[in-house]
Amino acid sequence: MNISRLLNEIKEIAKRKNAVILAHNYQLPEVQEVADFVGDSLELSLKASETQAEIIVFCGVYFMAETAAIISPAKTVLIPDHTAGCPMAAMINVENVRELKRQHPQAKVVCYVNSTAAVKAESDICCTSSNALKVINSLTDTTEIIFIPDKYLGSYTQLKAPGKKFIIWEGYCPTHVLITSDDILKMKRKYPASLVMVHPECKSEVVRLANAVVSTGSMSAFAREKEAQEIIVGTEVGMLHRLKKENPDRQFFPANTQAVCPNMKLITLEKIFWSLQDMIYPVKVEEPVRSKAKLAIDKMIALSKQD
Repeated sequence: MNISRLLNEIKEIAKRKNAVILAHNYQLPEVQEVADFVGDSLELSLKASETQAEIIVFCGVYFMAETAAIISPAKTVLIPDHTAGCPMAAMINVENVRELKRQHPQAKVVCYVNSTAAVKAESDICCTSSNALKVINSLTDTTEIIFIPDKYLGSYTQLKAPGKKFIIWEGYCPTHVLITSDDILKMKRKYPASLVMVHPECKSEVVRLANAVVSTGSMSAFAREKEAQEIIVGTEVGMLHRLKKENPDRQFFPANTQAVCPNMKLITLEKIFWSLQDMIYPVKVEEPVRSKAKLAIDKMIALSKQD
């Protein structure tokens, strides 16, 4: 079956089954094209919760589908490949979090959404890469912050919150750490008029060289609002498809062409079709984990609504 026909087949079966298809910014271009919504993980889960769809097909990694299931327990959540995990999310477990809390009983646990449902359930509040500082600053009843699981996002946020003591877990994204300061400097030599935007999951030395340190969702806004015709992008290369589609008059260059998340690329059009056809693979978060994890997410969402 060719791509065009497969796209139509997926859209037809999704409509018939009242399903919404979500694709993370790092998905394959053709997967992004078949999706109803493309964005970052939490943004997608929130959008899906607001639709009348009975089925959510989440094209991303497993923790993202879990988040959708936490927020929309009445909907059926499917992930087209249940082996699509997140190495960073796997770098911490429930016992690790409980031990940190035993060692630092006065601290609040701030959990990056790139984590499992079970780890979220052990946390006080969640954060995203774009609102981490706001979440930290909202915790006025403590100076101690246990930040999990990404040490680079934690370190970047710590620099902006000097009044807090951070206990940072040593997790990281294996894809983002492939991007080096040498990569940025090399690209800047090649495109001297360009601006550099990088994801805060990048190494500290990479972050220091950037004009903007932004989440994937904010990358779209940055590219749209800035006048630069050339932008170097320091994140997973799948992001460039959306950036080029939304800004056809500008040029985008990956900081490192090898910054590819193999787990994100596990989802294909064929797997989406099979997922819808056979209702595989369902993702459900059981109680009480779901309710406790949702509480941590809801606290963050309530904070964002205060703007």
